[in-house]
Amino acid sequence: MNHTTQPTVILGGGFTGLFTALHLCHQRYSRPIVLIDQRERFIFKPLLYEFLSGEMSTDQVWPRFGEILNCDGVSFVQDSIEAIDLPQRQVKLASGLCYTYGNLVLALGSAAGYFGIEGAKEHSFPFRSGEDAMALGEHLRHCLQQASQVQDPSQRSRLLTVAVVGAGPAGVEMASTLADLLPLWYGKLGGSPQEIRVVLLNRSKDILKGDVNSQLRDTALESLQRRTVPVELCSEVAVSAIRPHQVEYQRHGQLETLPTVTTIWTAGNATHPLLKELSISKENRDASGRVRVNPTLQVPEFPEVFAGGDCIAQGDYSLPPTAQVAYQQGAAIARNLQASSTGNPLEPARVHLRGTLMKLGLGESVANLLDRVEIKGRLGHLIRQGTYLELLPNSVHNFKATTDWLTDEIFQRHSKGRAQNQHSSQPLRWAGGAVAAGVVLSAGLLSWRTAQPVQFRQIWQPTGLPAFVDRLLPVQK
Repeated sequence: MNHTTQPTVILGGGFTGLFTALHLCHQRYSRPIVLIDQRERFIFKPLLYEFLSGEMSTDQVWPRFGEILNCDGVSFVQDSIEAIDLPQRQVKLASGLCYTYGNLVLALGSAAGYFGIEGAKEHSFPFRSGEDAMALGEHLRHCLQQASQVQDPSQRSRLLTVAVVGAGPAGVEMASTLADLLPLWYGKLGGSPQEIRVVLLNRSKDILKGDVNSQLRDTALESLQRRTVPVELCSEVAVSAIRPHQVEYQRHGQLETLPTVTTIWTAGNATHPLLKELSISKENRDASGRVRVNPTLQVPEFPEVFAGGDCIAQGDYSLPPTAQVAYQQGAAIARNLQASSTGNPLEPARVHLRGTLMKLGLGESVANLLDRVEIKGRLGHLIRQGTYLELLPNSVHNFKATTDWLTDEIFQRHSKGRAQNQHSSQPLRWAGGAVAAGVVLSAGLLSWRTAQPVQFRQIWQPTGLPAFVDRLLPVQK
C-alpha cells in the first residue's frame, strides 16, 4: 500500500493534537488530516477555573472543534478510540469506523490518577474538562442552596465544606478560586460567607513540591491566606478513603475524617489506558508506561508515528505538563510532518520554557516571567489571562476572545457594586489595564507574524508595521 496517499490521523484534540492540525493547515500540508476526539469541544484547560467562576464565557474557553478547525484539509471526527494497531497502521473507533494512516500523531494526554484510593473515583469530582466544570458548578450551587435553608448546624457545615485533594498547581488554583467564589455565591443567597470552608489536603510538607511552579510557593501560601475565606492547608496527610459524606486520611499515625459532601480530586495524573495497550516494547516506555520518543518526537519502533504532550517521555527527563510545552510540541510535530511529506530532513523539537503562570483567586494571579520577574495581584491576573488568550487556537476566535476579555477588564463590567470603594485606585487599575493590553496585543501581532508570515505581511504592509517589527525583533533563522 502507498502510505503517502493515506491521511495523517491525529488522536486527541488537546493542545498538542489541535495545534498540530492547525499548524499543518497554515503550512498548506498536502495530505488529508483527520483529528479524532471523543468530545465535541476543545477545552482550554488553564482557563477552566475562569469558566467555573463565570469570569470567562463558554465561547472563550470551550469552543467547538467545528468552529476552530475551519480548514479545508482537516476533518474532525467525534468518536471514541477503541484500538490502535501500530503494525497495521490502523485506528479503530467505537462507531465501527476504521482509519488507515500514513502518519499518526499520538496526542491522547493523560487520565486522572486515583492511586487505588477507596472511593476516590466514585465520590470525588475531577476537574479536567468543560463537562467536569459544569458538573462541579451545578453541585456547588445546589449545596449552597440547601445550606441556606438547613437548620441543623452539622449538616450545614458539611454542605459548606469543600475538600481539595492535592496541593500541586491545580489544587492551589482550585482552592484559591473557590475561597473567593463560594462566599460570593453564598452571600447572594442570604447566607454568611464566613461559614464557607475550603480545605486543601496535601500529602507532603510543602505545596507545589517537585513542580515547575515550586519557586512560587511563598507567594501562593501568602495568597491562600488572603482569600475571602482563608484556605485551610492540611499538610502531611495521606488520604485513605473518600466517601459520599466525608474524607478519611491518616496524619501522624492517626485516622482523621473531614465531613464534606464535596471532594475535588487534583492529586495527579495516570498514563492514558490506550497507551498501555500499544505494541511498543518496554524499552521504549518509561516507568509510568508513557511512550519514549526521539528528539524529533517520533516513536523509535514506528517512525511514522509522532507523539507529544502528557503522553510522552523524552530521554531521562520529562517536560512539565503545561500548555506552553504542548503548544510548542504540536508546532514541532507539524513542521516535521511537513518536512517528511516533502522529503526534507526532520529537526529536533526545541521547547523553550518562558516562565509560569498561576491563578490565585478571583482577579488575582502571579506571573513568573522567564523565571526572573514575578508580577503579582491584578496586573499578574491581566498578564496571565492575556497570555493564555493569545494561545487560543484560531486567529479570529483569538482576537474576539481577547477583545471581549479586555473590554470586561478595562471597563470593570463585573465590579460595579464595589465602585464606591475604589475611586482612589482607579488610575492604577487603568494603568495596569493599559500595560496588559499592550502586552496582549503585542504578543498577538508577534504570534501572527511567526505563525502566518505571508498573511501578516499582506494585511499590514500598507501600514509599514512589518518593516518596523522586523527591525525591532528580527526573525530568527
